[in-house]
Amino acid sequence: MDWNLPTAGQQAAALRAGEVTSEELTDEAIARIERHDDAINAICVPDFDRARAAARGADRARARGEDRPLLGIPVTVKESYDIAGLPTTWGMPPYRDFVPAEDAVQVSRLRAAGAVVLGKTNVPLGLQDVQTFNDIYGTTNNPWDHRRTSGGSSGGSAAALASGFGALSIGSDLAGSLRTPAHFCGIYAHKPTLGLAASRGMVVPPGPALPVEQDFAVVGPMARTARDLTLLLDVMAGPDPLTHGRAYHLTLPPARHERLRDFRVLVLDEHPLVPTGSAVRAGVHRVADALADGGARVERYSPLLPDLAEAAVLYTKFLFSGSVARFPIETYEQLQARAAGLSPDDESLDAARLRGMVLSHRDFIGLNNSRELHRHGWRQFFTEFDAVVCPITPTPAFPHDHTPDLMKRRIDIDGADHPYFDQLVWAGLATMPGLPATAVPANRSPEGLPVGVQLIGPMHEDRTPLRLAELLEPRIGGFRAPQEAGG
Repeated sequence: MDWNLPTAGQQAAALRAGEVTSEELTDEAIARIERHDDAINAICVPDFDRARAAARGADRARARGEDRPLLGIPVTVKESYDIAGLPTTWGMPPYRDFVPAEDAVQVSRLRAAGAVVLGKTNVPLGLQDVQTFNDIYGTTNNPWDHRRTSGGSSGGSAAALASGFGALSIGSDLAGSLRTPAHFCGIYAHKPTLGLAASRGMVVPPGPALPVEQDFAVVGPMARTARDLTLLLDVMAGPDPLTHGRAYHLTLPPARHERLRDFRVLVLDEHPLVPTGSAVRAGVHRVADALADGGARVERYSPLLPDLAEAAVLYTKFLFSGSVARFPIETYEQLQARAAGLSPDDESLDAARLRGMVLSHRDFIGLNNSRELHRHGWRQFFTEFDAVVCPITPTPAFPHDHTPDLMKRRIDIDGADHPYFDQLVWAGLATMPGLPATAVPANRSPEGLPVGVQLIGPMHEDRTPLRLAELLEPRIGGFRAPQEAGG
């Protein structure tokens, strides 16, 4: 049997039943990577010798009667996580030789759970793109169409999972970096509630791995099935043992409902600032139909929904405020002059990006107050609803575009050009208030490309969108492998 495409849950059951060993799973995964990854380029830093040793250790542990959540299961890790003895570059050539001495906290948790780490997956330069390519490791291709991107910044992890290179992966998300690659590659991913999972050891090199509280950025699980997301989130979740973990233990509340017909869901397929492409709209409608057929209460409008345009502008300003920290002072002063020339009435996303890049601390305080008002609005919204179904980006995976100036790139939405970064507004809907969001495969485009949607849930109630994803899976089809991966 080919053990690379079964889920982590299926692999764990087979390991417990003695149907396969971890060494066999690992050898098969490595053979598959060596056979197919030249065309995909998902695994940028293999660690096969240590993986085989870990697999043998897992088999010995199981023979002694041990049974941990991920014991013996092959996984991959996004390149941006520190792994002792392997380079952490974030795709930036000046740091191609930087090798951390310690594992990131999430890598330590994977190992403690018994996982076998096959290696690291590719990322874009500085993790700052919706695509995955850099001058160190090259371009990661979409397994469904090698002419197209796998997404970013966790694009290597998504491509690896779609190709059967390990059963699970861990990534991160600031601007949809878990959800967009999942959408483009036809897999599952979960952006946790802000602060739910410790991120120490996922830091721009060569910075020290400090237990810093992140603003917007989260780490989270990626998998080929909704249930596997929950399995991996349970390993990842919890505070950093150096800070909050010294005093607090995490207890996530259960999902609000166990039956599809008990869920109350708002469905969104339109945004006031960017159109939704027909393929993505069809995916949203397919999920809405599955919800209705299952007896869920499905609504298309609610006066409780926070203002989408205001949320997008706020998110855009926050997001781009952090992008200029290392710019030369001359460049920063030029941006200040351009921002000063904007009309006060210009509330476009282009203007928000420029204003965000020169944001003063005074302005930041005002924006943060607006963010808290939005968070409170979401609390009120989730007294009447359990989840929101909406797009992740306006289109399926698009062709590779390596134009150096990202501001000059364009995104084609049903034949019309739009600014490249406008596609981030749907990801920001969950990111700006810190809400959990689960990306699920929903449909195929007319070209046969995967189309995903996100299920946004209440803050700190991550099990609610995860359970909804699990209930929807048999109704909308779930993961299907691309042709070269056995589909």
